[in-house]
Amino acid sequence: MIRANTNSATVFDRTPFATTTVARYDRLPGLNLRAAFFCAQAAAALMRRGGHISNIGDAGAAGPRPNYIPYTLAKAGIESLTRGLAVTLRSQRIAVNCVAPGAVLRPPRFSPARWRKVTRGHAGSAADVAAAVLFFATCPRYITGQVLKVDGGEGVTS
Repeated sequence: MIRANTNSATVFDRTPFATTTVARYDRLPGLNLRAAFFCAQAAAALMRRGGHISNIGDAGAAGPRPNYIPYTLAKAGIESLTRGLAVTLRSQRIAVNCVAPGAVLRPPRFSPARWRKVTRGHAGSAADVAAAVLFFATCPRYITGQVLKVDGGEGVTS
């Protein structure tokens, strides 16, 4: 019996506004958002006694990323999907939440020096993200519709 499900498919492609094609645009929401929707739908159908669904967003989804607009739109959509599913599945005792990581995995094309600059020396780890997913997979079902940013405080503004 499935009791917890995590949706984490993603593609992070550079898509400059002036040169992004329809096909490149469609690829990002298609994988980043559509996959999460249908994975949650399949999981919810199997959760007969309630459960937990955790979506994986992005801590920077609300921020401006000029060369990644379709990706950012899809990740902002994950947060909206999370809230919508939390309300939709509440009567089935299924909690739906979102873990939104910040900088965790250094892209292969980034030098260590560039990565330190991008992360300001505060990169997270896969273990940090896994701990947040584990929390949502085991927390009371009363906690639902939440977005937990796992970004080392990068999103905090004063």
